[in-house]
Amino acid sequence: MNEQVNLSNCDREPIHIPGSVQPFGFLLTLLSDFTICMASENAGDFLGMEFSRLLQRPISRVFSEAAVRAIRARVDYLSGPDAVERIFGLQLQSGRPPFDLAIHFSGAYLVVEAEPSVLEPDVNSGELVRLMLGRLRKTRGLAELAQEAARQLKVLTGFDRVMVYRFHPDGSGEVIAEAAASGLEPFLGLHYPASDIPRQARILYQRNWLRIIADIDARPAALKSTATHSAELLDLSMSVLRSVSPIHIEYLRNMGVGASMSVSILRDGKLWGLFACHHYQPRHISFEKRTASELFGQMFSWILEGRERESDVAYETSAHQIQEKLMETAATHAHSPRAIIDFIADYRRMIACDGIAVWSDGHITLEGETPTESEVKDLVGFINRTSPGRICASAEIAKVYAAGESFRDRAAGFLAIPISRTPRDCLIFFRREVLRSVNWAGDPNKSYAEGPLGARLTPRKSFELWQETVAGQSKPWSSADLRIAESLRVTLLEVILQLSDLAARERRGAQERQELMIAELNHRVRNILSLVRGLVAQSKDNTASIEEFASVLGGRIQALARAHDQITNLNWAPVALKALVESEAGAYLGARAGRIRLDGPDVALDPKAFATLALVVHEMMTNSAKYGALADSTGHVEVLWKLDPGSSLVIEWKESGGPPVQPPSRRGFGTTIIERSVPFDLKGDAEIRFDLLGVQAKFVIPANYVELMPSISGAPSRIEMKQPAPPRISDTALIVEDNLIIAMSAEVILLELGARHVETAASVSQALASIARTRPSFALLDINLGGESSIGIGHKLRELGVPFIFATGYGERAPIPEELAASPVIQKPYTKEVVENALARLV
Repeated sequence: MNEQVNLSNCDREPIHIPGSVQPFGFLLTLLSDFTICMASENAGDFLGMEFSRLLQRPISRVFSEAAVRAIRARVDYLSGPDAVERIFGLQLQSGRPPFDLAIHFSGAYLVVEAEPSVLEPDVNSGELVRLMLGRLRKTRGLAELAQEAARQLKVLTGFDRVMVYRFHPDGSGEVIAEAAASGLEPFLGLHYPASDIPRQARILYQRNWLRIIADIDARPAALKSTATHSAELLDLSMSVLRSVSPIHIEYLRNMGVGASMSVSILRDGKLWGLFACHHYQPRHISFEKRTASELFGQMFSWILEGRERESDVAYETSAHQIQEKLMETAATHAHSPRAIIDFIADYRRMIACDGIAVWSDGHITLEGETPTESEVKDLVGFINRTSPGRICASAEIAKVYAAGESFRDRAAGFLAIPISRTPRDCLIFFRREVLRSVNWAGDPNKSYAEGPLGARLTPRKSFELWQETVAGQSKPWSSADLRIAESLRVTLLEVILQLSDLAARERRGAQERQELMIAELNHRVRNILSLVRGLVAQSKDNTASIEEFASVLGGRIQALARAHDQITNLNWAPVALKALVESEAGAYLGARAGRIRLDGPDVALDPKAFATLALVVHEMMTNSAKYGALADSTGHVEVLWKLDPGSSLVIEWKESGGPPVQPPSRRGFGTTIIERSVPFDLKGDAEIRFDLLGVQAKFVIPANYVELMPSISGAPSRIEMKQPAPPRISDTALIVEDNLIIAMSAEVILLELGARHVETAASVSQALASIARTRPSFALLDINLGGESSIGIGHKLRELGVPFIFATGYGERAPIPEELAASPVIQKPYTKEVVENALARLV
């Protein structure tokens, strides 16, 4: 039974050590002392001497002295492992025809190859190549360039057919241009499998620019050596005479070819393609013409590389411009986990693709034609397992990732770029499937039985057209795509580092601000607590009952709270003096506030002065309401202020029309606040006189606490606070408050305002449950309930038509939605009077 073999067996053939040369020339191998240690068996025929006289003889005993000097001179020019020197028309022996020589090193051996010179007086190869290149430069596009090159090389060499054969990434090739004699079957557009030119042959083509087979039927000349050397193992990779693999001879014979020549086409030092020359009779061309052909191939390679590079440079330049803009944008980009995703449109403009996926921080973002999120997630896992930290690309996803078969119609090709230091985040470009019909020169998948060459393969004999529809492949990723991808990878790592540095700076800044805020808050809270403690201590000595003590203390604390709210509402900017007096009058006096007349320029006070003066005004307002002009229905108060020549603020308080004034028998804490706060805290002046017809007071605030505001109206104003009697609360009231002490205080206030029963709730769920049990007639809602908000409760009460008031420690900046803006907002700490005024506004 015959063993089934296939063309991949060619990869095992050692074609670089055939142990023989083609017979159109001869080969000698010299040691370092220029002694002949190997020779081809036909060397004696070319040199006119017995072969037995060659081995172990100095070359000077075989060649003329002038020839040896010429060879020695050329040896000095050999540099690098693949260097070859040429000598044309060298007379090796006196009286005999000249030879063309090729000289190179193979390991420790100096290899000298010679073939008879062919005199062509009418041919100037250098000028011919120059003219050929001039024609190439006039072409446009790859197809026209390749076609003209094939035509020019056919003219130079005289071969029946010259093809430009381009390799694909998988090793297969395609004839992209052809110049052939009339009557020959065209090969243009045909594809050949990778096994037709096996891997080791492609390696030799990359090292040795030109290869000729002058006659496939010629008998090779074997190499002979002395006993201490082995001709069978001599590496002839750079040889011009190296004999041909029997498999390749059989392959050419099956194609009907009698002679062939190939000239390599390289790009960036890698094998791009070949000029493949076929002749249907034996054909040998001179070494000089072959050298000209090699030079033409090298120049074509450079022209091709230049033109392809022009296209690549334009492509890469555009990508680099986008990268620069990306870096500039990233430098000012606010740090965000989505920062990399924000540039997704820029990525698509950099590398031609049909879709893109970004896997960042465990989230997937897709754009364009891509696999599904779950498919991309699995692909990312595969990439991180198999290619961690490096770019990977394939134009046939199912070939490297079996699960990709299920979505190859949407994404047949992928290019993955890692964008984090650990194999976690990545950017994946996708290209859609491109169905194409490929014309093969014979079935590339056929296997053949073992043939007449023993264990070696008999090459396929059929080159009939065989068509295949190729599916599951995308447009290949070019070297330019990969270079842009690498540049983008570096750019994104820089962007991520920038954003990380920015985030770190922001965290440090936020931490510093937080620490400063905590220190400031700690300082202020301590001051407030000390102030409250002082108010408590001083107020208890001047009141006759607990009720009076609570009322006096509550009023003073409430005055401080109102002042604090006005300051914080303006972000600790100076606050208008007029606003202070109006707020205190409206909050404390209610309907009687209309009997206060204000007049003076528009001035604002520094927060410190504002808080100090708030307590003073509160005490003056309280005393007037209890004992002075505002104690009955006929008295009035004038509060007048002006700036003195030194820009200090002078405030005058004048009462009239009230009951006769009696000086206090003792000086209480309120009087102390009035007389001493401004001088002590602000280094100003304070004076109060208890005239019989009304209290008179004067306060001077230093200029450094005063700021003149743009005038709104120069006319004096009278506070108009005519309010209807506040409605009484009936039935059940609801308090939503997460602080027990505040809730208990609010419960007392609502009971005093008429509520028959008060329900309390500390959370949204408790409040909604209470509403479901009993519909309240009124509700007092603390906006901030720790980790939740009472806004939802407000929506529910609004649906039921239940009036409610918001309470907050955030002043007028509390986050109240527009649909609930009609509900009053009161500030903590609040008093009965504050709740009453809010109830009045509900009406």
